[in-house]
Amino acid sequence: MLYLDYCGAMADAGELLGVRFMEIQLWRKLLSPYELAVRELVLKFEHIILEHQEQGLYSPIEQVSGREKSVSSILDKIQRKHIPMERLEEEVEDIAGIRIICQFEEDIDVVANLIQKRSDITIKSEKNYLKHIKQSGYRSYHLIVYYPVETIGGLRRLQAEIQIRTLAMNFWATIEHSLQYKYKGNMPPHVTERLSKAADAINSLDHEMSSVRSEIMDAQNSSKLQSNLVADILSNIENLYKVSTKREVMKIQDEFLRVYETKDLQKLERFHRQLDIIAEGYRAQSVPIRI
Repeated sequence: MLYLDYCGAMADAGELLGVRFMEIQLWRKLLSPYELAVRELVLKFEHIILEHQEQGLYSPIEQVSGREKSVSSILDKIQRKHIPMERLEEEVEDIAGIRIICQFEEDIDVVANLIQKRSDITIKSEKNYLKHIKQSGYRSYHLIVYYPVETIGGLRRLQAEIQIRTLAMNFWATIEHSLQYKYKGNMPPHVTERLSKAADAINSLDHEMSSVRSEIMDAQNSSKLQSNLVADILSNIENLYKVSTKREVMKIQDEFLRVYETKDLQKLERFHRQLDIIAEGYRAQSVPIRI
């Protein structure tokens, strides 16, 4: 009798394990569309950065990254919040996560407005932890959005969380997340206090950076302009080797190095214009005359 009970229990356990194994196999099917959503969204936000750069404009987005939530993180969340499996995709809003980093706090609103105007993204809700700072000191701007992806099973309208924060906010949040993981949510009071003081320091840093925002942006724009000018000048000099004498090109190259050493952007722009005229003259000479 005991043997039969044991066999029955083992059979039940085997059946249960089989069901769980099948459920585990379905995780891949569940997460695959979210991986696609993350890749597409990251690419689109990176293209916003590229568009600003190509037009010589300041980009409110400094960098962007994305991730799909791990199975263990999803399981932790549904157990902690008592979410039934059949409602997982409705109630776990951050299976797909995008993080957008800005240089200045003012850029956060600009990025949020860019997202709100997009036709391919629908805003579901927002959480403004800049105005309503968490007790821990956490500051960020969160958007829960709907984003459509095409799969072999058809169109899926998925939820994603977009976090927008400054470089300083992200640094603090990364450290806080690591400590929360280490202490399993039971952080010692002395660590909590030091984190709170660090959050105040980060807040002061963001405000200080905002106060000199225009000067920083001018410096960055000047650096970008210089970099673009140097690239164009070197390209022109390289092309001149094909149509001019080596001696002439060496003279131009020496003059470029002399101007570059002055660190005077106006002189560099003037040299760039003059070199363009010289290069155009050589190109005109090399074009055969048709009679």
